[in-house]
Amino acid sequence: MQTNVIIDPVPQETAAPFPVREGRRARLAQAEPTPGRRPEWLRVKLSQGPEYWRLKSLMRAQTLHTVCEEAFCPNLGECWSRGTATFLLMGDICTRSCRFCNVKTGKPLPLDEDEPRRVAESVAAMNLRHVVLTSVDRDDQPDGGAHIFANAIREIRARQPGCTIEVLIPDFKADPAALKLVMDARPEILNHNVETVPRLSRWVRPQARHERSLAVLRMARDMNPAGLTKSGMMVGLGETWEEILQVMDDLRAVDVDILTIGQYLQPSKNHLPIQRYYHPDEFVTLKEEAMRRGFTWVESAPLVRSSYHADGQARLFDKATE
Repeated sequence: MQTNVIIDPVPQETAAPFPVREGRRARLAQAEPTPGRRPEWLRVKLSQGPEYWRLKSLMRAQTLHTVCEEAFCPNLGECWSRGTATFLLMGDICTRSCRFCNVKTGKPLPLDEDEPRRVAESVAAMNLRHVVLTSVDRDDQPDGGAHIFANAIREIRARQPGCTIEVLIPDFKADPAALKLVMDARPEILNHNVETVPRLSRWVRPQARHERSLAVLRMARDMNPAGLTKSGMMVGLGETWEEILQVMDDLRAVDVDILTIGQYLQPSKNHLPIQRYYHPDEFVTLKEEAMRRGFTWVESAPLVRSSYHADGQARLFDKATE
Protein backbone atom coordinates (compact mmCIF):
# COMPACT_ATOMS: atom_id res chain seq x y z
CA MET A 1 0.00 0.00 0.00
CA GLN A 2 1.32 3.43 -0.83
CA THR A 3 0.28 7.04 -1.01
CA ASN A 4 0.53 9.32 -4.01
CA VAL A 5 3.88 11.10 -4.37
CA ILE A 6 4.39 14.05 -6.69
CA ILE A 7 7.46 13.86 -8.92
CA ASP A 8 6.88 16.13 -11.92
CA PRO A 9 5.66 19.73 -11.57
CA VAL A 10 2.38 20.70 -13.19
CA PRO A 11 3.04 22.47 -16.51
CA GLN A 12 2.03 26.10 -16.34
CA GLU A 13 0.68 28.57 -18.86
CA THR A 14 -0.03 32.25 -18.40
CA ALA A 15 -3.75 32.47 -17.80
CA ALA A 16 -5.67 35.32 -19.35
CA PRO A 17 -7.70 37.44 -16.91
CA PHE A 18 -10.99 35.78 -16.16
CA PRO A 19 -13.90 37.73 -17.65
CA VAL A 20 -16.39 38.88 -15.05
CA ARG A 21 -19.16 41.42 -15.04
CA GLU A 22 -18.34 44.93 -13.86
CA GLY A 23 -20.42 44.49 -10.72
CA ARG A 24 -18.16 41.62 -9.63
CA ARG A 25 -14.84 43.15 -10.62
CA ALA A 26 -14.43 45.29 -7.49
CA ARG A 27 -14.98 42.31 -5.21
CA LEU A 28 -12.42 40.29 -7.15
CA ALA A 29 -9.89 43.10 -6.83
CA GLN A 30 -10.27 42.93 -3.06
CA ALA A 31 -9.91 39.15 -2.93
CA GLU A 32 -6.71 37.78 -4.46
CA PRO A 33 -5.96 34.91 -2.07
CA THR A 34 -2.63 33.17 -2.43
CA PRO A 35 -2.49 29.37 -2.59
CA GLY A 36 -1.01 29.33 0.92
CA ARG A 37 -3.95 31.05 2.57
CA ARG A 38 -7.40 29.48 2.42
CA PRO A 39 -10.06 32.17 1.86
CA GLU A 40 -13.08 32.62 4.07
CA TRP A 41 -15.51 31.13 1.57
CA LEU A 42 -13.73 27.76 1.82
CA ARG A 43 -13.93 27.45 5.60
CA VAL A 44 -16.76 25.11 6.51
CA LYS A 45 -17.65 23.62 9.86
CA LEU A 46 -18.66 19.99 9.49
CA SER A 47 -22.12 19.27 10.89
CA GLN A 48 -21.99 16.27 13.22
CA GLY A 49 -25.45 16.17 14.71
CA PRO A 50 -27.48 13.09 15.75
CA GLU A 51 -28.35 12.20 12.13
CA TYR A 52 -24.67 12.22 11.14
CA TRP A 53 -23.74 9.79 13.92
CA ARG A 54 -26.75 7.57 13.22
CA LEU A 55 -25.78 7.18 9.56
CA LYS A 56 -22.12 6.72 10.41
CA SER A 57 -22.95 3.87 12.78
CA LEU A 58 -25.04 2.20 10.07
CA MET A 59 -22.10 2.40 7.66
CA ARG A 60 -19.71 0.90 10.18
CA ALA A 61 -22.12 -1.91 11.06
CA GLN A 62 -22.24 -2.98 7.40
CA THR A 63 -18.45 -2.47 6.91
CA LEU A 64 -19.12 -0.06 4.06
CA HIS A 65 -17.18 2.94 2.81
CA THR A 66 -18.52 6.30 1.68
CA VAL A 67 -16.58 8.69 -0.49
CA CYS A 68 -18.15 11.39 1.70
CA GLU A 69 -15.78 10.30 4.48
CA GLU A 70 -12.83 8.97 2.46
CA ALA A 71 -12.47 12.24 0.54
CA PHE A 72 -13.20 14.48 3.58
CA CYS A 73 -16.07 16.06 1.63
CA PRO A 74 -17.03 19.47 3.07
CA ASN A 75 -20.69 18.88 2.19
CA LEU A 76 -21.06 15.61 4.10
CA GLY A 77 -23.40 16.93 6.79
CA GLU A 78 -25.65 18.77 4.33
CA CYS A 79 -25.99 15.80 1.96
CA TRP A 80 -26.65 13.22 4.66
CA SER A 81 -29.35 15.44 6.16
CA ARG A 82 -30.97 15.66 2.67
CA GLY A 83 -31.23 11.90 2.43
CA THR A 84 -28.33 11.51 -0.01
CA ALA A 85 -25.11 9.55 0.40
CA THR A 86 -22.28 8.40 -1.87
CA PHE A 87 -21.08 4.82 -1.41
CA LEU A 88 -17.54 3.82 -2.32
CA LEU A 89 -17.68 0.33 -3.80
CA MET A 90 -14.96 -2.32 -4.10
CA GLY A 91 -12.87 -1.32 -1.11
CA ASP A 92 -10.81 1.73 -0.26
CA ILE A 93 -7.59 0.92 -2.16
CA CYS A 94 -7.30 2.10 -5.75
CA THR A 95 -5.17 0.62 -8.54
CA ARG A 96 -4.49 4.09 -9.96
CA SER A 97 -2.51 6.97 -8.53
CA CYS A 98 -4.35 10.18 -9.37
CA ARG A 99 -2.43 13.06 -7.86
CA PHE A 100 -5.43 14.98 -6.57
CA CYS A 101 -7.18 12.12 -4.78
CA ASN A 102 -6.95 11.16 -1.11
CA VAL A 103 -7.98 7.53 -1.64
CA LYS A 104 -5.15 5.05 -0.95
CA THR A 105 -3.20 3.56 -3.86
CA GLY A 106 -1.91 0.00 -3.87
CA LYS A 107 -2.91 -3.63 -4.32
CA PRO A 108 -6.60 -3.99 -3.42
CA LEU A 109 -8.26 -6.91 -1.70
CA PRO A 110 -10.38 -9.39 -3.70
CA LEU A 111 -13.85 -8.16 -4.61
CA ASP A 112 -16.62 -8.74 -2.08
CA GLU A 113 -19.50 -10.07 -4.16
CA ASP A 114 -21.88 -9.60 -1.23
CA GLU A 115 -21.21 -5.86 -1.03
CA PRO A 116 -24.14 -4.86 -3.32
CA ARG A 117 -26.60 -6.51 -0.92
CA ARG A 118 -25.14 -4.74 2.11
CA VAL A 119 -25.19 -1.41 0.31
CA ALA A 120 -28.85 -1.89 -0.58
CA GLU A 121 -29.75 -2.83 2.99
CA SER A 122 -28.02 0.32 4.24
CA VAL A 123 -29.83 2.46 1.67
CA ALA A 124 -33.14 1.04 2.94
CA ALA A 125 -32.16 1.45 6.61
CA MET A 126 -31.14 5.06 5.98
CA ASN A 127 -34.34 5.57 3.96
CA LEU A 128 -32.39 7.40 1.27
CA ARG A 129 -34.21 9.22 -1.49
CA HIS A 130 -31.16 9.31 -3.73
CA VAL A 131 -27.91 7.37 -3.73
CA VAL A 132 -24.65 7.81 -5.60
CA LEU A 133 -22.52 4.74 -6.23
CA THR A 134 -18.86 5.27 -7.01
CA SER A 135 -15.75 3.17 -6.66
CA VAL A 136 -12.02 2.98 -6.62
CA ASP A 137 -10.46 1.97 -9.93
CA ARG A 138 -10.13 -1.79 -10.17
CA ASP A 139 -7.89 -2.32 -13.17
CA ASP A 140 -7.05 -5.73 -11.66
CA GLN A 141 -10.52 -6.96 -12.64
CA PRO A 142 -11.47 -8.10 -16.18
CA ASP A 143 -14.55 -5.83 -16.22
CA GLY A 144 -13.10 -3.16 -13.92
CA GLY A 145 -15.72 -4.12 -11.35
CA ALA A 146 -18.64 -3.10 -13.58
CA HIS A 147 -20.76 -6.04 -12.44
CA ILE A 148 -20.56 -4.79 -8.83
CA PHE A 149 -22.15 -1.50 -9.93
CA ALA A 150 -24.86 -3.37 -11.85
CA ASN A 151 -25.65 -5.72 -8.97
CA ALA A 152 -25.78 -2.83 -6.48
CA ILE A 153 -28.26 -0.95 -8.67
CA ARG A 154 -30.54 -3.99 -8.88
CA GLU A 155 -30.31 -4.71 -5.16
CA ILE A 156 -31.24 -1.12 -4.31
CA ARG A 157 -34.18 -1.18 -6.71
CA ALA A 158 -35.48 -4.31 -4.95
CA ARG A 159 -35.11 -2.97 -1.40
CA GLN A 160 -35.75 0.77 -1.74
CA PRO A 161 -38.29 1.40 -4.52
CA GLY A 162 -38.41 5.03 -5.62
CA CYS A 163 -34.80 5.75 -4.68
CA THR A 164 -33.03 7.35 -7.63
CA ILE A 165 -29.50 6.19 -8.45
CA GLU A 166 -26.46 7.91 -9.90
CA VAL A 167 -23.30 5.97 -10.72
CA LEU A 168 -19.96 7.79 -10.79
CA ILE A 169 -17.85 5.29 -12.68
CA PRO A 170 -14.18 4.83 -13.58
CA ASP A 171 -13.41 4.75 -17.31
CA PHE A 172 -13.29 0.90 -17.43
CA LYS A 173 -10.53 1.50 -20.01
CA ALA A 174 -13.39 2.44 -22.36
CA ASP A 175 -14.46 -1.22 -22.61
CA PRO A 176 -17.97 -1.22 -24.15
CA ALA A 177 -18.87 -4.60 -22.63
CA ALA A 178 -18.05 -3.40 -19.11
CA LEU A 179 -19.97 -0.16 -19.57
CA LYS A 180 -22.96 -2.05 -20.95
CA LEU A 181 -23.18 -4.10 -17.75
CA VAL A 182 -23.78 -0.85 -15.86
CA MET A 183 -26.05 0.78 -18.43
CA ASP A 184 -28.28 -2.30 -18.70
CA ALA A 185 -29.12 -1.81 -14.99
CA ARG A 186 -30.51 1.62 -15.94
CA PRO A 187 -29.20 4.15 -13.43
CA GLU A 188 -30.93 7.51 -13.66
CA ILE A 189 -27.57 9.29 -14.05
CA LEU A 190 -24.29 8.03 -15.51
CA ASN A 191 -21.44 10.19 -14.25
CA HIS A 192 -17.81 10.06 -15.31
CA ASN A 193 -15.55 12.97 -14.46
CA VAL A 194 -12.99 14.47 -16.83
CA GLU A 195 -11.48 16.13 -13.69
CA THR A 196 -9.24 18.66 -15.48
CA VAL A 197 -8.23 20.13 -18.83
CA PRO A 198 -6.38 17.96 -21.38
CA ARG A 199 -3.03 19.74 -20.96
CA LEU A 200 -2.91 18.87 -17.25
CA SER A 201 -4.41 15.38 -17.47
CA ARG A 202 -1.04 13.57 -17.53
CA TRP A 203 -0.07 15.16 -14.21
CA VAL A 204 -3.45 15.12 -12.53
CA ARG A 205 -4.57 11.59 -13.46
CA PRO A 206 -1.64 9.86 -15.18
CA GLN A 207 -3.44 6.57 -15.96
CA ALA A 208 -6.40 8.25 -17.67
CA ARG A 209 -6.91 10.25 -20.86
CA HIS A 210 -9.28 13.07 -21.73
CA GLU A 211 -10.25 11.44 -25.04
CA ARG A 212 -11.01 8.13 -23.33
CA SER A 213 -13.29 9.84 -20.82
CA LEU A 214 -15.19 11.53 -23.65
CA ALA A 215 -15.54 8.16 -25.39
CA VAL A 216 -17.08 6.64 -22.23
CA LEU A 217 -19.61 9.48 -21.98
CA ARG A 218 -20.45 9.15 -25.67
CA MET A 219 -21.01 5.39 -25.37
CA ALA A 220 -23.19 5.86 -22.29
CA ARG A 221 -25.43 8.26 -24.21
CA ASP A 222 -25.68 5.84 -27.12
CA MET A 223 -26.52 2.90 -24.85
CA ASN A 224 -29.32 4.75 -23.05
CA PRO A 225 -30.48 7.85 -24.93
CA ALA A 226 -33.23 8.44 -22.33
CA GLY A 227 -30.79 8.56 -19.39
CA LEU A 228 -28.81 11.49 -18.08
CA THR A 229 -25.05 11.85 -18.43
CA LYS A 230 -22.88 13.97 -16.20
CA SER A 231 -19.27 15.02 -15.77
CA GLY A 232 -17.24 17.27 -13.51
CA MET A 233 -13.98 19.11 -13.24
CA MET A 234 -11.82 20.89 -10.67
CA VAL A 235 -10.27 24.32 -11.10
CA GLY A 236 -7.22 25.78 -9.41
CA LEU A 237 -4.59 23.45 -10.88
CA GLY A 238 -3.17 25.91 -13.41
CA GLU A 239 -5.73 25.73 -16.20
CA THR A 240 -6.65 28.76 -18.31
CA TRP A 241 -10.04 30.26 -18.98
CA GLU A 242 -9.93 29.15 -22.62
CA GLU A 243 -9.08 25.59 -21.59
CA ILE A 244 -12.08 25.40 -19.24
CA LEU A 245 -14.39 26.62 -21.99
CA GLN A 246 -12.94 24.05 -24.38
CA VAL A 247 -13.70 21.26 -21.89
CA MET A 248 -17.29 22.52 -21.72
CA ASP A 249 -17.47 22.36 -25.51
CA ASP A 250 -15.97 18.86 -25.52
CA LEU A 251 -18.59 17.64 -23.06
CA ARG A 252 -21.48 19.19 -24.96
CA ALA A 253 -20.15 17.59 -28.16
CA VAL A 254 -20.90 14.17 -26.56
CA ASP A 255 -24.27 15.45 -25.28
CA VAL A 256 -23.51 15.58 -21.55
CA ASP A 257 -26.49 16.97 -19.59
CA ILE A 258 -25.03 17.91 -16.19
CA LEU A 259 -21.77 19.63 -15.26
CA THR A 260 -20.15 20.21 -11.85
CA ILE A 261 -17.26 22.63 -11.26
CA GLY A 262 -15.51 23.05 -7.91
CA GLN A 263 -12.31 24.32 -6.34
CA TYR A 264 -9.43 21.84 -6.07
CA LEU A 265 -8.21 21.52 -2.48
CA GLN A 266 -4.89 19.81 -1.80
CA PRO A 267 -5.49 16.79 0.51
CA SER A 268 -1.86 16.61 1.71
CA LYS A 269 1.62 17.86 0.92
CA ASN A 270 2.13 14.76 -1.24
CA HIS A 271 -0.62 15.83 -3.64
CA LEU A 272 -0.63 18.43 -6.39
CA PRO A 273 -0.34 21.98 -5.04
CA ILE A 274 -3.08 24.55 -5.52
CA GLN A 275 -2.13 27.13 -8.13
CA ARG A 276 -4.89 29.59 -7.28
CA TYR A 277 -8.18 29.96 -5.45
CA TYR A 278 -11.15 31.00 -7.55
CA HIS A 279 -13.51 33.65 -6.19
CA PRO A 280 -17.22 32.69 -5.89
CA ASP A 281 -18.02 35.29 -8.56
CA GLU A 282 -15.76 33.47 -11.00
CA PHE A 283 -17.75 30.31 -10.41
CA VAL A 284 -20.92 32.25 -11.22
CA THR A 285 -19.34 33.30 -14.52
CA LEU A 286 -18.36 29.71 -15.26
CA LYS A 287 -21.94 28.59 -14.63
CA GLU A 288 -23.24 31.23 -17.01
CA GLU A 289 -20.81 30.06 -19.69
CA ALA A 290 -21.87 26.44 -19.19
CA MET A 291 -25.60 27.19 -19.29
CA ARG A 292 -25.05 29.21 -22.46
CA ARG A 293 -23.60 26.08 -24.05
CA GLY A 294 -26.72 24.06 -23.36
CA PHE A 295 -26.09 22.04 -20.19
CA THR A 296 -29.38 21.19 -18.50
CA TRP A 297 -28.00 21.57 -14.94
CA VAL A 298 -24.79 23.19 -13.70
CA GLU A 299 -23.38 23.23 -10.17
CA SER A 300 -20.50 25.69 -10.00
CA ALA A 301 -19.18 26.97 -6.67
CA PRO A 302 -16.02 26.64 -4.55
CA LEU A 303 -17.25 23.72 -2.44
CA VAL A 304 -19.12 21.87 -5.18
CA ARG A 305 -18.15 18.23 -5.47
CA SER A 306 -19.37 15.66 -7.97
CA SER A 307 -22.33 14.47 -5.89
CA TYR A 308 -23.43 17.89 -4.64
CA HIS A 309 -27.22 18.35 -5.01
CA ALA A 310 -27.30 15.09 -6.97
CA ASP A 311 -30.79 14.35 -5.67
CA GLY A 312 -32.15 17.41 -7.43
CA GLN A 313 -30.38 16.49 -10.66
CA ALA A 314 -31.98 13.05 -10.62
CA ARG A 315 -35.42 14.69 -10.80
CA LEU A 316 -34.51 15.77 -14.32
CA PHE A 317 -34.86 12.12 -15.27
CA ASP A 318 -38.47 12.10 -14.09
CA LYS A 319 -39.23 15.13 -16.28
CA ALA A 320 -37.46 13.58 -19.27
CA THR A 321 -39.56 10.41 -19.03
CA GLU A 322 -42.94 12.05 -18.43
